[in-house]
Amino acid sequence: MANLRRLFLALTLAAASVVAMGFVNFASAATAQDLDTDAQQALQTLYKTHPFAERLSHNAKAILVFPNVVKAGLIFGGSYGEGELISGSKVDGYYNSVMGSWGLQAGAQSYSYVVFLMTKKAVHYVHETHGWEIGVGPTVVVVDEGAAKNLSSSTLKDDAYAFIYGQQGLMAGISLEGTKISRIHPR
Repeated sequence: MANLRRLFLALTLAAASVVAMGFVNFASAATAQDLDTDAQQALQTLYKTHPFAERLSHNAKAILVFPNVVKAGLIFGGSYGEGELISGSKVDGYYNSVMGSWGLQAGAQSYSYVVFLMTKKAVHYVHETHGWEIGVGPTVVVVDEGAAKNLSSSTLKDDAYAFIYGQQGLMAGISLEGTKISRIHPR
């Protein structure tokens, strides 16, 4: 019985690794031009579904846009996506978003997320670190429908505000805690 459990665990881990690596390889194929187009489309979608996000963009020092993040897991899991940092109207660098996890989980999903960097300190932190782990460094507030209704330009006090949207697939819950954002050089 113990050998059967070990075999099941090994097969589960192998399947999760294969699935996760397949998604990573698929997601990492973006060119700079693809990322530029996808990021602009993702922002337009966000602004249509969350009008407050567009108002927030006017006060942001920079915006991190991850148009397509894929998350998969079977006990062990991970997520991967590529995006860009936009300062004003220009692209200020390309980044990836990576997270690993373990625990009770099964399934796969894709989603988009955008982080509005509200302070120069937050932008500087993204530029200067060799991988920003969300939860360490600038304070990031994940904005949901209820929180958006209570925010105004006078109540914005945190370093960054994140919107997660466009979830598709069969996997419960999304968190940005522990996500590592690192600079990349796309094709």
